[in-house]
Amino acid sequence: MTTVSVFGGTGFLGLRLVRCLAAAGTSVRVAVRDTDRAQRILGAAGLEGVAVLRADVRDQASVATAVAGTEAVVNAVSAYVEKGEVTFGAVHERGARMVAQEAAAAGVGRLVLVSGIGADPRSASPYIGARGRGELVVQQAFPGATLVRPGAMFGPGDALFGTLVDIAGFSPVLPLIGGGRTRLQPVYVEDVAEAIVRVLADGGTAGLTYELVGPGVYSLRELVSFALRLVGRRRLLVPLPFAVAEVQARLFEFLPNPPLTTSQVDLLKADNVARGALPGFRELGIQPKAVEQIVPTYVGRDRPHGAQKHARNP
Repeated sequence: MTTVSVFGGTGFLGLRLVRCLAAAGTSVRVAVRDTDRAQRILGAAGLEGVAVLRADVRDQASVATAVAGTEAVVNAVSAYVEKGEVTFGAVHERGARMVAQEAAAAGVGRLVLVSGIGADPRSASPYIGARGRGELVVQQAFPGATLVRPGAMFGPGDALFGTLVDIAGFSPVLPLIGGGRTRLQPVYVEDVAEAIVRVLADGGTAGLTYELVGPGVYSLRELVSFALRLVGRRRLLVPLPFAVAEVQARLFEFLPNPPLTTSQVDLLKADNVARGALPGFRELGIQPKAVEQIVPTYVGRDRPHGAQKHARNP
């Protein structure tokens, strides 16, 4: 690929993807709502040469400008909290459709939509349902679109282990939502970025859906216990019913960077693991890295835990 437009290119996954594409010699355009903030983030990441365009997935004119003349488009935009006009439907359904329609109209060769494990158009969860319906409208508007469904992503600045460690730093008690029984298959964010680069480089991936998960399956309780061992802390683990967690999450959502959202609570109501029927890392020639291999490099007794956290998926 010579030119790729990445919507959401400053997010947890998006920034890693932009770095991977640029390292491969690809000309990258980052399409975001806040260009000043994007320039600061890209500059701090050593990506000053990456082009930044103002684009809102809900605005046709700006999306058309962002995709014009590109060979591929990646939509890594996501909303985890609904605020004002930024709703799950506006971003994950209508916004996703807008990007797909404009990419098709511009004659773009490839489109990748970053979704998530568990996306389901029939779900009663506003977030999970919107993500599932977004997949459907993108496939209708751009039949050759490739869907990428990562599991819960981890890496420096994540919302998984980083948040757990931060809470453990000031609270003697850690809540286990739903009793901590939910099973997850966390995936290293850098592996997901590399997978998308390989998807774009292989025309045979067009129209396929990939489930990208790590090599291990863990209960939420096991992940919490692992994080506590890394930082050398003992905390009382208290089961928290989903209903109570939802109330707390709604209150947290008034904060600029909520430690818990209703979307995350909804995702924990069912196991967040690959079904195994779809292609994944193996088909892309990638051996995903394990939690035990990566997390100790950025979470530990002598490491800072105050970095800004990102939401679950890009």
